[in-house]
Amino acid sequence: MGWTYKLHGGVAAALSAALLVLAVLTWVPGTSPLFEPQWTVAAAFVTAFLVCGAVVVRMFLASADNRALWQAFRCLPGRAQAGLAALVVAGVAVLVFDVAGWGSEPGRLQDAETRDGRYFAHDPRPDTRGTVEISKSEYQALVPGSRRMFIAIPGVLLAGASCAVLAVGEVRRADRGLAAR
Repeated sequence: MGWTYKLHGGVAAALSAALLVLAVLTWVPGTSPLFEPQWTVAAAFVTAFLVCGAVVVRMFLASADNRALWQAFRCLPGRAQAGLAALVVAGVAVLVFDVAGWGSEPGRLQDAETRDGRYFAHDPRPDTRGTVEISKSEYQALVPGSRRMFIAIPGVLLAGASCAVLAVGEVRRADRGLAAR
């Protein structure tokens, strides 16, 4: 496998790990300064879009079917397979925990936002369903939870991109080996 495939896969895996660690940190109290700026979510999605776009181009150029890619992935070293699988499982676990609401009390305020210097959140309770005004401290406590999914999704996409680009690299290596014979 060429060094560009290794670099591409390594960068995607490292970015995935960083985003998944950030997503897990949203459950830790007192880490809201990391998630206050909106650019963290935008940077995560732009990075995932660029890396995944490059992977799609590489997959198109390799013109391998899914079965060949799966076999190529299985040819990767065991540590690489285990690390990539751990990234994917961790990312899916964060998303499942977030969607299921585990780790948060039911009826909790959601989707914190600011408008004209005031703080608002969605209240899902049946008696007060809708947007309500909240204090700054409540806003700061809600921001990490509202950003969690939007940080974890690009992390999972980058883990998948890393798997795909390393598999494509193996396919290309095998094609070069057959052409040399």
